[in-house]
Amino acid sequence: MNDQPESGPQHDPVTPDALLHTGSGGEVTAEDLVLASGRDITPQNLAWAERKLATEGPTALDKMLP
Repeated sequence: MNDQPESGPQHDPVTPDALLHTGSGGEVTAEDLVLASGRDITPQNLAWAERKLATEGPTALDKMLP
């Protein structure tokens, strides 16, 4: 047995697909838009997302996702 930690590339955690929503199954929220943009959920980022949703509607999320 080897008690040494594995050496190799360390990967950043990836947001699971189940946490990202496209809006096709329901309403697009500011939280969805913030997560799709890769940002942290903060009051400033939520305000940005709410403004973006107000001007672009649910398609704002579609524009962010590949």
